[in-house]
Amino acid sequence: MATLTVPAAVPPVAEDCEQLHKAFEGWGTNEKLIISILAHRDAAHRRAIRRAYAENYGKELLRALGDEIHGKFERAVILWTLDPAERDAVLASEEAKKWHPGGRALVEIACARTPAQLFAAKQAYHDRFKRSLEEDVAAHITGDFRKLLVPLVSAYRYDGPEVNTSLAHSEAKILHENIHKKAYSDEEIIRILTTRSKAQLLATFNSYKDQFDHPINKDLKADPKDEFLATLRAIIRCFICPDRYFEKVLRLSLGGMGTDEDDLTRVITTRAEVDLKVIKEAYQKRNSVPLERAVAKDTTRDYEDILLALLGAE
Repeated sequence: MATLTVPAAVPPVAEDCEQLHKAFEGWGTNEKLIISILAHRDAAHRRAIRRAYAENYGKELLRALGDEIHGKFERAVILWTLDPAERDAVLASEEAKKWHPGGRALVEIACARTPAQLFAAKQAYHDRFKRSLEEDVAAHITGDFRKLLVPLVSAYRYDGPEVNTSLAHSEAKILHENIHKKAYSDEEIIRILTTRSKAQLLATFNSYKDQFDHPINKDLKADPKDEFLATLRAIIRCFICPDRYFEKVLRLSLGGMGTDEDDLTRVITTRAEVDLKVIKEAYQKRNSVPLERAVAKDTTRDYEDILLALLGAE
């Protein structure tokens, strides 16, 4: 399901380091060489390259990259080169500190990752920022969003397939009663969404549809302009159909009045090793246009090249 393409015979790490060092030398940076290496190495290879580069040249690779490249291209390369857990920590920190109600990075990290991946991201957050993610979310986010997001990022959900069907039936009723009363931030809604396993939640959402003849997200569209309701819908979509969730983020980031490079870069760099192939298929089905073509239309130069490489374009 990943779009990342890695050579059948990956060059030795020392050779990759040497080539990257050459890309930084001379009068101009060789951006194409940087892309040809980093955009075609998996997380383990990139981790090894970073370690060897620092040992061989006495400088952290990310710092070397930051000295040579800039703007949208730099952000895409840096995010991609980071270890996945460290990348999530950086994205979470940025969103917590510059929180706005339409932010989605925290929801994605809490709901579209496995419990183990969320735990790893929080450990990376400790190591990098010397604080906890929960601490920063609580410090920078207020009101109902804080009430929802602190337990959401605090969770360590059970990750197995077991489901309690009677519990799913009763909690579907609890959700419906509170949504019907427009008590969207009720502690019971938040408890269910932030503690139950993915399998249990899917059973609950299915029971909701069976009992009340329509999906839960339909009831959460009572006020399309309400960002808290939009966040609840995003949480649910991340569990029910992550490919369609990410397709929508990409669709909204492209075209329109302008490209949202932050969303575009975040989705492609975080999903290229996971399920970007499935997201691409969802995008083409929904928009009748290949994602690569849409990205090429809305981006330019080295930024376009790194995104297309991660999308698996030839």
